[in-house]
Amino acid sequence: MTNRSTGRSPFSIIYTKVPNSVIDLAAIQCTSQAAASLAEQFSEMLAKVRNKLLDSNQAYKQQADRSRREKIFNPGDLVLVRLRKERLPPGDHSKLTHRKFGSFTIMQRINNNAYVIDLPPEFQTSNTFNVTDIYSYTPPNDSDVPMLSGESMLFCGTGE
Repeated sequence: MTNRSTGRSPFSIIYTKVPNSVIDLAAIQCTSQAAASLAEQFSEMLAKVRNKLLDSNQAYKQQADRSRREKIFNPGDLVLVRLRKERLPPGDHSKLTHRKFGSFTIMQRINNNAYVIDLPPEFQTSNTFNVTDIYSYTPPNDSDVPMLSGESMLFCGTGE
């Protein structure tokens, strides 16, 4: 069965054909013209497979990068932090506990992938987080929260 990335079967990559001969990759002086041509074919095939794998990996990377969004935070930004169950003390985690906590301030950027967060001591975990566990936080404005008037409260059934 041929591999999608290489376009060849793994056996034919290793053994050059199915399954008659095994060739060693060591370059040994050979007087046989047939053996020398077979070794040359095998090394050319390996070079083609290597190039095909590099092209295939590049295509996979481009496909994966289409949906990636780079998140960069600066020191002083307010963020929410996702605490995975591995970061919590044993017994403190259940399905219904909060996943995101915050808002906290970013103290330092180690690189674009890791940040030091100003966590309170009761969290009892490392204050260094990967960017996948950090979410930007925008404090709510009072104008964004709709105020209920007397009529709408009557409509909701909370009034007289």
